[in-house]
Amino acid sequence: MSKLKPKYLFVGLGTMGYSMAGHLSKLKDIDLFIFNRSRHVSKKWLFDYKGQEFIKDKCSGINFNGLILCLKDDASILNILLKKKFIENVKPNGFILDHSTTSLELIKTVSLNNYFSSNNLSYFDAPVSGGEIGAIKGNLSIMIGGPDRKIKILKKLMSSYSKSTIKVGPSGHGQLTKMVNQLCIAGLLQGLSEAIILGKTSNLNMNKVFEAISGGAAQSWQMDNRFKTMVDNNFDFGFAVDLMIKDLRIALKQANFNNLNLKTSKAVLKNYQKLSSHDHGNLDTSSLIKLFNS
Repeated sequence: MSKLKPKYLFVGLGTMGYSMAGHLSKLKDIDLFIFNRSRHVSKKWLFDYKGQEFIKDKCSGINFNGLILCLKDDASILNILLKKKFIENVKPNGFILDHSTTSLELIKTVSLNNYFSSNNLSYFDAPVSGGEIGAIKGNLSIMIGGPDRKIKILKKLMSSYSKSTIKVGPSGHGQLTKMVNQLCIAGLLQGLSEAIILGKTSNLNMNKVFEAISGGAAQSWQMDNRFKTMVDNNFDFGFAVDLMIKDLRIALKQANFNNLNLKTSKAVLKNYQKLSSHDHGNLDTSSLIKLFNS
């Protein structure tokens, strides 16, 4: 560990964060620390990506140039930053780069924190898209909201695990863009589920169907990556139903604030809630099709 290198702490080694932090650890001009609630995950990560260090609890005595977060929800972030006071280990003029999907209220709460404001910290809401596969391959798409300063540094860091980093606008615009993203995905998966079940119940050769339509107007990331697994009823991977429920609730709350009645998205949310109530909350979001077999 060099005193001259900037120090960053990556918090959250879940489905996405594990690989993202792994890619980041390969940058030679930074010192990377990790923190995860489950220490056995931290130890496994250290085995996979040697030469790094992990924080056992609140990182007293270590000052970071920035914190990089990839956590489950608002409550997890507030617990880490404010309750456990990790925010106080960010150097003055440092930053928080949040890859989680959160509410806009979360950004406001963190930004109003006394330590945050008195030390001139910057907060970047930078949710990601591309799923577990994108994290593993290091080709995620990242939508960023926040100030213009430090964006060059951030893009260099994020380039280790992304193929696209777009600064959409000021604080909150990253999360708003992720809301748009999740609404698009939910609607696509509902349509894809209905299309596949029509094909299967009509005794079509679904491999031929995929060949016939995947190069035309029906093509999408979801079709390319989920069509065959949906046909095979394989859902033990990917972005969990319960996380999509959380994300859709956030998006629909914003839609209500905008005086919008998004009927299709509300219907899809109810379908995901039904899946979750049947103990399918950990399955991939493409498991929507299971409702046709229940």
